[in-house]
Amino acid sequence: MNLENYFISQFKNAHIGDDGALIGSSVYSKDAFFEDVHFKKKWMSYYQIAAKAMTVNISDAIAMNAKPKYALLGVAMPKSMTMREMRELASGFEDTAAKYGVEIIGGDTIGNIKLDITITIISQTDKPLRRQGLKHGYLVAYTGELGRSAKELRRLTNLGKIHKNSKFVNIKLREKFVSRASRYLKCGMDISDGLFSDLKKLSSANGLGFNFYKRIPKRVGCSGEEYEMLFGFDKRDKKALQRVAKLCRTPITIVAQSARKHYKNRCKAHHF
Repeated sequence: MNLENYFISQFKNAHIGDDGALIGSSVYSKDAFFEDVHFKKKWMSYYQIAAKAMTVNISDAIAMNAKPKYALLGVAMPKSMTMREMRELASGFEDTAAKYGVEIIGGDTIGNIKLDITITIISQTDKPLRRQGLKHGYLVAYTGELGRSAKELRRLTNLGKIHKNSKFVNIKLREKFVSRASRYLKCGMDISDGLFSDLKKLSSANGLGFNFYKRIPKRVGCSGEEYEMLFGFDKRDKKALQRVAKLCRTPITIVAQSARKHYKNRCKAHHF
Protein backbone atom coordinates (compact mmCIF):
# COMPACT_ATOMS: atom_id res chain seq x y z
CA MET A 1 0.00 0.00 0.00
CA ASN A 2 1.42 3.43 -0.96
CA LEU A 3 1.39 6.35 1.47
CA GLU A 4 -1.62 8.05 -0.09
CA ASN A 5 -3.76 4.92 0.15
CA TYR A 6 -2.48 4.25 3.68
CA PHE A 7 -3.54 7.70 4.84
CA ILE A 8 -6.98 7.44 3.21
CA SER A 9 -7.45 4.01 4.82
CA GLN A 10 -7.35 5.68 8.26
CA PHE A 11 -10.81 7.11 7.57
CA LYS A 12 -13.40 4.36 7.31
CA ASN A 13 -16.92 5.22 6.23
CA ALA A 14 -19.31 4.45 3.38
CA HIS A 15 -18.80 7.81 1.65
CA ILE A 16 -15.10 7.41 0.79
CA GLY A 17 -13.99 5.64 -2.38
CA ASP A 18 -15.41 7.54 -5.35
CA ASP A 19 -14.41 10.76 -7.11
CA GLY A 20 -16.70 12.53 -4.65
CA ALA A 21 -18.75 11.71 -1.56
CA LEU A 22 -22.36 10.84 -2.42
CA ILE A 23 -24.78 11.90 0.32
CA GLY A 24 -28.40 11.64 -0.75
CA SER A 25 -28.53 13.25 -4.19
CA SER A 26 -25.58 15.57 -3.45
CA VAL A 27 -21.93 14.96 -4.36
CA TYR A 28 -19.12 16.70 -2.47
CA SER A 29 -15.61 16.70 -3.93
CA LYS A 30 -12.35 18.51 -3.23
CA ASP A 31 -8.94 18.65 -4.93
CA ALA A 32 -5.73 20.58 -4.39
CA PHE A 33 -3.71 22.43 -7.04
CA PHE A 34 -0.38 23.50 -5.55
CA GLU A 35 2.53 25.47 -6.94
CA ASP A 36 5.68 23.37 -7.48
CA VAL A 37 3.59 20.20 -7.07
CA HIS A 38 1.01 20.48 -9.86
CA PHE A 39 2.37 23.51 -11.74
CA LYS A 40 5.05 26.16 -11.93
CA LYS A 41 4.08 29.79 -12.43
CA LYS A 42 6.49 30.14 -15.34
CA TRP A 43 4.48 27.51 -17.22
CA MET A 44 1.06 29.17 -17.03
CA SER A 45 -0.60 32.55 -16.64
CA TYR A 46 -2.58 33.25 -13.46
CA TYR A 47 -5.76 32.95 -15.53
CA GLN A 48 -4.71 29.51 -16.80
CA ILE A 49 -3.75 28.36 -13.30
CA ALA A 50 -7.17 29.27 -11.91
CA ALA A 51 -9.00 27.83 -14.92
CA LYS A 52 -7.21 24.49 -14.64
CA ALA A 53 -7.68 24.33 -10.87
CA MET A 54 -11.43 24.83 -11.32
CA THR A 55 -11.68 22.42 -14.26
CA VAL A 56 -9.94 19.50 -12.55
CA ASN A 57 -12.29 19.90 -9.59
CA ILE A 58 -15.38 20.02 -11.78
CA SER A 59 -14.07 16.86 -13.47
CA ASP A 60 -14.85 14.86 -10.31
CA ALA A 61 -18.51 15.92 -10.50
CA ILE A 62 -18.74 15.08 -14.21
CA ALA A 63 -17.15 11.67 -13.52
CA MET A 64 -20.02 10.85 -11.15
CA ASN A 65 -22.69 12.02 -13.62
CA ALA A 66 -23.42 14.97 -11.33
CA LYS A 67 -24.24 18.56 -12.21
CA PRO A 68 -21.81 20.91 -10.46
CA LYS A 69 -23.66 23.74 -8.70
CA TYR A 70 -21.47 25.52 -6.15
CA ALA A 71 -17.77 26.04 -5.41
CA LEU A 72 -15.83 27.01 -2.30
CA LEU A 73 -12.30 28.35 -2.88
CA GLY A 74 -9.29 28.05 -0.64
CA VAL A 75 -6.43 30.21 -1.93
CA ALA A 76 -3.04 30.64 -0.24
CA MET A 77 -1.15 33.31 -2.16
CA PRO A 78 2.22 35.04 -1.93
CA LYS A 79 2.12 38.52 -0.43
CA SER A 80 4.10 39.66 -3.47
CA MET A 81 1.10 39.13 -5.77
CA THR A 82 -0.16 42.35 -7.34
CA MET A 83 -3.80 43.41 -7.57
CA ARG A 84 -3.64 42.87 -11.33
CA GLU A 85 -2.46 39.28 -10.81
CA MET A 86 -5.23 38.72 -8.25
CA ARG A 87 -7.83 40.01 -10.72
CA GLU A 88 -6.44 37.67 -13.39
CA LEU A 89 -6.63 34.73 -10.98
CA ALA A 90 -10.20 35.62 -10.00
CA SER A 91 -11.23 35.90 -13.67
CA GLY A 92 -9.90 32.40 -14.35
CA PHE A 93 -12.01 31.01 -11.50
CA GLU A 94 -15.13 32.97 -12.47
CA ASP A 95 -15.05 32.29 -16.21
CA THR A 96 -14.48 28.56 -15.81
CA ALA A 97 -17.13 28.25 -13.11
CA ALA A 98 -19.64 30.11 -15.31
CA LYS A 99 -18.87 27.81 -18.25
CA TYR A 100 -20.19 24.86 -16.24
CA GLY A 101 -22.99 26.71 -14.45
CA VAL A 102 -21.15 26.81 -11.12
CA GLU A 103 -21.59 29.63 -8.58
CA ILE A 104 -18.63 30.51 -6.34
CA ILE A 105 -20.25 30.96 -2.92
CA GLY A 106 -17.27 31.54 -0.59
CA GLY A 107 -14.08 30.10 0.81
CA ASP A 108 -10.92 31.38 2.47
CA THR A 109 -7.72 33.22 1.56
CA ILE A 110 -4.39 33.32 3.37
CA GLY A 111 -0.88 34.66 2.80
CA ASN A 112 1.73 32.09 1.85
CA ILE A 113 5.18 31.76 0.29
CA LYS A 114 3.66 30.25 -2.88
CA LEU A 115 0.32 29.86 -4.68
CA ASP A 116 -1.73 26.93 -3.38
CA ILE A 117 -5.37 26.33 -4.33
CA THR A 118 -8.04 23.98 -3.01
CA ILE A 119 -11.60 23.88 -4.30
CA THR A 120 -14.70 22.15 -2.98
CA ILE A 121 -17.44 21.42 -5.53
CA ILE A 122 -21.03 20.69 -4.50
CA SER A 123 -23.04 18.85 -7.16
CA GLN A 124 -26.42 17.23 -7.70
CA THR A 125 -27.22 13.93 -9.39
CA ASP A 126 -30.30 11.81 -10.06
CA LYS A 127 -28.28 8.86 -11.33
CA PRO A 128 -24.80 8.73 -9.75
CA LEU A 129 -21.99 6.92 -11.56
CA ARG A 130 -19.73 5.17 -9.06
CA ARG A 131 -16.58 3.08 -9.18
CA GLN A 132 -18.42 -0.02 -7.97
CA GLY A 133 -20.64 -1.79 -10.49
CA LEU A 134 -18.14 -3.62 -12.69
CA LYS A 135 -19.01 -7.29 -13.23
CA HIS A 136 -17.08 -10.21 -14.69
CA GLY A 137 -17.05 -9.99 -18.49
CA TYR A 138 -17.88 -6.28 -18.72
CA LEU A 139 -15.88 -4.18 -21.18
CA VAL A 140 -13.65 -1.34 -19.98
CA ALA A 141 -12.99 1.74 -22.10
CA TYR A 142 -11.74 5.32 -21.96
CA THR A 143 -12.58 8.50 -23.84
CA GLY A 144 -10.23 10.55 -25.98
CA GLU A 145 -6.49 10.04 -26.32
CA LEU A 146 -4.05 9.26 -23.50
CA GLY A 147 -0.39 10.15 -23.13
CA ARG A 148 -0.31 13.77 -24.25
CA SER A 149 -0.42 15.27 -20.77
CA ALA A 150 2.76 13.49 -19.65
CA LYS A 151 4.44 14.33 -22.95
CA GLU A 152 3.68 18.03 -22.53
CA LEU A 153 4.78 17.96 -18.90
CA ARG A 154 8.14 16.51 -19.97
CA ARG A 155 8.47 19.32 -22.52
CA LEU A 156 7.81 21.93 -19.83
CA THR A 157 10.27 20.40 -17.36
CA ASN A 158 12.89 20.44 -20.13
CA LEU A 159 12.30 24.21 -20.50
CA GLY A 160 10.26 23.80 -23.66
CA LYS A 161 7.05 25.58 -24.64
CA ILE A 162 3.55 24.23 -25.13
CA HIS A 163 0.58 25.61 -27.08
CA LYS A 164 -2.09 27.56 -25.18
CA ASN A 165 -4.58 24.86 -26.22
CA SER A 166 -2.30 22.09 -24.95
CA LYS A 167 -4.08 19.33 -23.03
CA PHE A 168 -1.88 20.11 -20.03
CA VAL A 169 -3.44 23.58 -19.83
CA ASN A 170 -6.74 23.39 -21.70
CA ILE A 171 -8.63 20.34 -20.37
CA LYS A 172 -11.70 19.06 -22.20
CA LEU A 173 -14.26 17.38 -19.96
CA ARG A 174 -16.73 14.79 -21.28
CA GLU A 175 -19.93 15.96 -19.57
CA LYS A 176 -22.15 15.53 -22.64
CA PHE A 177 -20.99 11.95 -23.22
CA VAL A 178 -21.36 10.93 -19.55
CA SER A 179 -24.84 12.42 -19.33
CA ARG A 180 -26.16 10.88 -22.56
CA ALA A 181 -24.46 7.50 -22.02
CA SER A 182 -25.36 7.19 -18.32
CA ARG A 183 -28.00 4.51 -18.95
CA TYR A 184 -25.28 2.20 -20.31
CA LEU A 185 -22.42 3.02 -17.92
CA LYS A 186 -22.08 0.56 -15.03
CA CYS A 187 -19.09 2.20 -13.33
CA GLY A 188 -16.79 5.11 -14.02
CA MET A 189 -14.22 7.64 -12.86
CA ASP A 190 -11.96 10.27 -14.36
CA ILE A 191 -8.35 9.49 -15.28
CA SER A 192 -6.37 11.80 -13.02
CA ASP A 193 -3.56 9.50 -11.82
CA GLY A 194 -3.03 7.61 -15.09
CA LEU A 195 -4.88 4.75 -16.77
CA PHE A 196 -2.98 1.97 -14.99
CA SER A 197 -3.32 3.59 -11.55
CA ASP A 198 -7.00 4.29 -12.02
CA LEU A 199 -7.64 0.78 -13.30
CA LYS A 200 -6.20 -0.35 -9.97
CA LYS A 201 -8.88 1.69 -8.21
CA LEU A 202 -11.59 0.01 -10.30
CA SER A 203 -9.99 -3.35 -9.61
CA SER A 204 -9.95 -2.76 -5.85
CA ALA A 205 -13.52 -1.44 -5.81
CA ASN A 206 -14.89 -4.46 -7.67
CA GLY A 207 -12.52 -7.33 -6.85
CA LEU A 208 -11.70 -7.97 -10.50
CA GLY A 209 -8.75 -7.79 -12.86
CA PHE A 210 -8.53 -7.27 -16.61
CA ASN A 211 -7.67 -9.05 -19.84
CA PHE A 212 -6.22 -6.40 -22.13
CA TYR A 213 -6.91 -6.38 -25.86
CA LYS A 214 -3.55 -4.87 -26.73
CA ARG A 215 -0.31 -3.85 -25.07
CA ILE A 216 -0.42 -0.28 -23.74
CA PRO A 217 2.94 1.53 -23.50
CA LYS A 218 3.88 2.58 -19.98
CA ARG A 219 4.31 6.20 -21.09
CA VAL A 220 0.62 6.17 -22.07
CA GLY A 221 -0.74 4.08 -19.19
CA CYS A 222 1.09 6.13 -16.55
CA SER A 223 0.23 9.56 -17.98
CA GLY A 224 -1.63 11.42 -15.23
CA GLU A 225 -3.86 14.50 -15.37
CA GLU A 226 -5.59 13.35 -18.54
CA TYR A 227 -9.11 13.90 -17.16
CA GLU A 228 -10.63 11.56 -19.69
CA MET A 229 -13.36 9.16 -18.55
CA LEU A 230 -12.64 5.53 -17.62
CA PHE A 231 -15.77 3.38 -17.56
CA GLY A 232 -17.16 -0.14 -17.64
CA PHE A 233 -20.22 -1.42 -19.48
CA ASP A 234 -22.05 -4.59 -20.50
CA LYS A 235 -20.81 -5.86 -23.87
CA ARG A 236 -24.45 -6.13 -24.99
CA ASP A 237 -24.56 -2.31 -24.92
CA LYS A 238 -21.44 -1.85 -27.04
CA LYS A 239 -23.16 -0.68 -30.24
CA ALA A 240 -25.55 1.63 -28.39
CA LEU A 241 -22.65 3.18 -26.47
CA GLN A 242 -20.63 3.67 -29.64
CA ARG A 243 -23.62 5.47 -31.21
CA VAL A 244 -23.82 7.84 -28.25
CA ALA A 245 -20.08 8.48 -28.44
CA LYS A 246 -20.36 9.31 -32.13
CA LEU A 247 -23.26 11.71 -31.52
CA CYS A 248 -21.19 13.44 -28.80
CA ARG A 249 -18.07 13.47 -31.00
CA THR A 250 -16.25 11.62 -28.25
CA PRO A 251 -13.78 8.95 -29.36
CA ILE A 252 -13.75 5.88 -27.11
CA THR A 253 -11.20 3.08 -26.90
CA ILE A 254 -12.20 -0.33 -25.52
CA VAL A 255 -9.07 -1.42 -23.73
CA ALA A 256 -9.92 -4.54 -21.73
CA GLN A 257 -12.50 -7.00 -20.43
CA SER A 258 -12.94 -7.54 -16.71
CA ALA A 259 -11.90 -10.95 -15.42
CA ARG A 260 -11.54 -12.87 -12.17
CA LYS A 261 -7.81 -12.32 -11.78
CA HIS A 262 -5.31 -10.14 -9.97
CA TYR A 263 -4.40 -6.77 -11.42
CA LYS A 264 -1.05 -5.08 -10.74
CA ASN A 265 -0.51 -1.39 -11.34
CA ARG A 266 2.63 -0.79 -13.45
CA CYS A 267 3.05 2.89 -12.44
CA LYS A 268 4.97 4.32 -9.50
CA ALA A 269 2.97 6.23 -6.87
CA HIS A 270 3.54 9.92 -7.49
CA HIS A 271 1.55 11.77 -4.82
CA PHE A 272 4.32 11.41 -2.20
